[in-house]
Amino acid sequence: MLPSSTEIVCELGLSDQLVGRSHECDFPPDIRRLPACTRPKLNDQTSSLEIDRQVNSLVRDALSIHQIDTELLKAMRPDVILTQAQCKVCAVSLAEVEQAISGWAGFQPRVLSLAPNSLADVWNDILNVAAALGVAERGVQVVARLKRRVEGVAARTRHRPQRPSVACIEWIDPLMAAGNWVPELVALAGGLNLFGEAGKHSPWLNWESVRQRDPDIVVVMPCGFDIERTRREMTTLTERPEWSTLRAVRSGSVYLADGNRFFNRPGPRLVDSLEILAGIIHPALFPSSQQGASTAGAVPSSV
Repeated sequence: MLPSSTEIVCELGLSDQLVGRSHECDFPPDIRRLPACTRPKLNDQTSSLEIDRQVNSLVRDALSIHQIDTELLKAMRPDVILTQAQCKVCAVSLAEVEQAISGWAGFQPRVLSLAPNSLADVWNDILNVAAALGVAERGVQVVARLKRRVEGVAARTRHRPQRPSVACIEWIDPLMAAGNWVPELVALAGGLNLFGEAGKHSPWLNWESVRQRDPDIVVVMPCGFDIERTRREMTTLTERPEWSTLRAVRSGSVYLADGNRFFNRPGPRLVDSLEILAGIIHPALFPSSQQGASTAGAVPSSV
């Protein structure tokens, strides 16, 4: 029921056992052949500010942001449904899944809900999904492999005397910093995270705070947006009077990241996200990550 759990299943080598997906599940590309059993209730092709208004309106009326096709889901007859309780805006929630399958006669699928707020939570989610799907040992191997890659980055940045300050922007209008696992990624990549706290939900920002703390690097990674969509939204930032005064803007150290594919999906590709950040923050240490950033998920901003 959410992209990161689909990616976990595929990382475990069980893509052939998937029978359905959410409308947002798009990686690996071949899983798009599967029927989507959810849809959004809002227009996500409008501006950041309008999306925020729609979300607030639905939440205010105690309505879900997403809708489950209960008949399609039932016809799939899944043994296990993977859902989440981390964010009611980002994907279908545990409560919605439980309501959708209540009263099903003849079979009752197991529902496994994920609620990651940190990298440690993501590793545990992988282990829990693997155990639920009968491949516990494979889960241990996957987590060990991912942790080795993380340590490979951390070992190269751990003793760097200079740690550039970094502002990670998770939503453009209204302004929001990235929280949860992103501050951990910044620290592991050798940066000093300015906004957002590891393990806690993403906080709203005000421009005065951004101006006062004046980051060395700004990474814009809106949740659900790819790089081109983010580029189209950038005028909301660049037209602010504070924007041109920022050190990162003056030095050309603003980057647009693919928040949809990488930074906002708590699954295996958070390690790719770490490597992308490392190439941004310390390009001399990670030249291959910097050179491959455009294909990996981040590009320097031209504005």
